[in-house]
Formats: sequence, C-alpha cells, structure tokens
Amino acid sequence: MNVNIKSAFFISQAAGRHFIEQGHGKIINIASMLSFQGGIRVPSYTASKSGIAGITRLLANEWAGKGVNINAIAPGYMATDNTAQLRADQDRNKAILDRIPAGRWGTPDDLAGAAVFLASSASDYINGAVLPVDGGWLAR
Repeated sequence: MNVNIKSAFFISQAAGRHFIEQGHGKIINIASMLSFQGGIRVPSYTASKSGIAGITRLLANEWAGKGVNINAIAPGYMATDNTAQLRADQDRNKAILDRIPAGRWGTPDDLAGAAVFLASSASDYINGAVLPVDGGWLAR
C-alpha cells in the first residue's frame, strides 16, 4: 500500500504543485487491469491499484482547470520478474494466455506508446483516464 498508492499520491501532489504554478503539466500514474477487476489472491495490490484509478480521477477533477493533465496507464499481464511464477505454472500461464486476445504476455516496451501519447500534446484534452494496455484482456 505504501509503494503502490501512498507514494503515487504524494508524488502527484508534489508534481501537481509545481505544474499548477507553471500553468501546465502532465502526470501519468501506473494503475493495473485490477483497477477495473477484483483479482484473485492479491487484495492489497487490487485495493492499491483501484486507489490509483480513484486518485487519478480525483486529481483530474481538481487540476484540469489549472492546466494539469493526470491520467494513468493500466498494464495487463506483463512478462516481468513479478510474474515469473505465474508464467512458470503451465496451467495458470495457459489460462492467462487463453484470455488475452493478443495471445501473448505484454512487455514493458508495450507501455511506451501509451506513455508517449499521454505525455504529448496529442492528449491535451484527456484527463482522468485510465488507459488499459493489456492485449485485449479487459475486452473479454
């Protein structure tokens, strides 16, 4: 909870103060597809990532009129050290891959386009959004 929600909230506050003073800025939080779903066996992770979606929307409501955009990226299942055990479990790995329309685990590089978009002027009228980057997982 300290890493996932409290740190994002305090960093957003600090950045927000600076961006409000200068009249513009972009904040991109990292949510999760569990910001939209309940998850299994990860209650604190699910709660914290749901909280990221909530504070992203809250701060967007407070700061959009002051020139600050705050959005979040919600990664799906990514091939990282954090998911090594899931990927090593043949049954669980197959169940996950069967649900992802893209048919593969994501990679950290898959998040780059969303981050560049949300950081660019192309997203100037986007505020409080939580953008899934999940290979289509949430579409199922």
